[in-house]
Amino acid sequence: MLHPATIERVMLAALSYGGDFAEVFVENKVEQNISMVKGEVEKARSGQDFGIGIRIFHGNDYLYTYTSNEDEEHLIETARLLSQAAKKSEHKNKTITFQKRFFVPRHLAQIDPRVVSIHQKRDVLAELNHHAMAYHTAISQVRTRYFDETQKVLIANSEGVWAEDTRVRTRIFVEAIATEDGQKQRGYVAPGAQKGFEFYNELDLRALAESAADTAVRMLEAKPCPGGKMPVVIDNGFGGVIFHEACGHGMEATAVAKGKGPYAGKLGQQVVSNKVSAVDDGTINNEWGSLHIDDEGTPAKRNVLIEKGILKGYLVDKLNGRRMGMESTGSSRRQSYRFAPTSRMTNTYILGGTDKLEDMIATTEYGLYAKTMGGGSVNTTTGDFNFAVLEGYMIENGKLTYPVKGATLIGNGRQTMYDVDMVGNNFLPGQGMCGSISGSIPVNVGQPALRVSQLTVGGSGQ
Repeated sequence: MLHPATIERVMLAALSYGGDFAEVFVENKVEQNISMVKGEVEKARSGQDFGIGIRIFHGNDYLYTYTSNEDEEHLIETARLLSQAAKKSEHKNKTITFQKRFFVPRHLAQIDPRVVSIHQKRDVLAELNHHAMAYHTAISQVRTRYFDETQKVLIANSEGVWAEDTRVRTRIFVEAIATEDGQKQRGYVAPGAQKGFEFYNELDLRALAESAADTAVRMLEAKPCPGGKMPVVIDNGFGGVIFHEACGHGMEATAVAKGKGPYAGKLGQQVVSNKVSAVDDGTINNEWGSLHIDDEGTPAKRNVLIEKGILKGYLVDKLNGRRMGMESTGSSRRQSYRFAPTSRMTNTYILGGTDKLEDMIATTEYGLYAKTMGGGSVNTTTGDFNFAVLEGYMIENGKLTYPVKGATLIGNGRQTMYDVDMVGNNFLPGQGMCGSISGSIPVNVGQPALRVSQLTVGGSGQ
């Protein structure tokens, strides 16, 4: 990390020709990836990445550059070149006094993964592989992957902010393939947390491996899913990816500041069913998407997005806050120093309700139960989405009758949330990676089970 005097000189250089705000972001990240196929290590990679990002605001515009050279003269020259793109500045002789930001650490790692041997990490994957393969004779292949990273960041700006944080994240992936009569089906789980290696002492590795294997085996019996409009019960956990992709991105200031997306200009208006309340909460202890501070040094917050169907707030970063006349909500994030930060989600959830999953199914005459969601695609401007169902079952006369494959949920995020008529009491988070203009970042999605009264289901069955 850099000395305060160096950063001050870099900032003054950044403001020497123009600009009214300067920021320096320093990152030092160490990570390790290990992948295993059929019980054998396929790849093992570790590395360190260090770099410095420099950003200047000039009114509502910005300039950004980055380098991995920490030499002071190089940084000052880089900042000066960046500043030349802006007008004459009033900051040539300004003194910047940094005020260090303190916070109560909530996401501490008990076992630093950097001191854990690769053999111990490999053993976690081997155990997962063993339990998944042993679950059923139809399991023909298991892929597992281990990931950890320790990211140290320093954010300082010309307003005097000085904030430092260490973020330790750990995650595993288990994919089981079941094969029978020439067909293959897949099951998949991927839990993660902002924790150290102790995460694996807390997880039930056997249960995780068997969960992935069970999905794959069950789907071998699946029939092609009938298509058409019907009620859909989307179960808890990663089902929240639909809200994240089709609604959450529309509440990021990145879109709202430009007047784009279905939620721009609609604060205080009903935008979804009055049964839906949603938050983005970066403060939850040790969650995969949590932060102490965002990538502008602002403390993470619990931001209410929707309350009983009414739009209550957006996710705002510093630059877009200028454009919108709003304060930052602690939502500025980036993948690394190679990206300028912007407004992004952290842990984005639909809050729990009072309905029971069994009642949702029992009161549905004919529909689809989407137990586990897979990947999909979304137009974040319109909210139109298309998501695959990894594990699904038909509902007939209030009962689950048979598993289905090839099911796809097709709709619009806002309309789908309007059509939610039951909200469950079984909230569960799910972990994922979110890609956008500031790179790929860890996020939690989450929800209780929801019943959507009508949704288009794509499928080839009758």
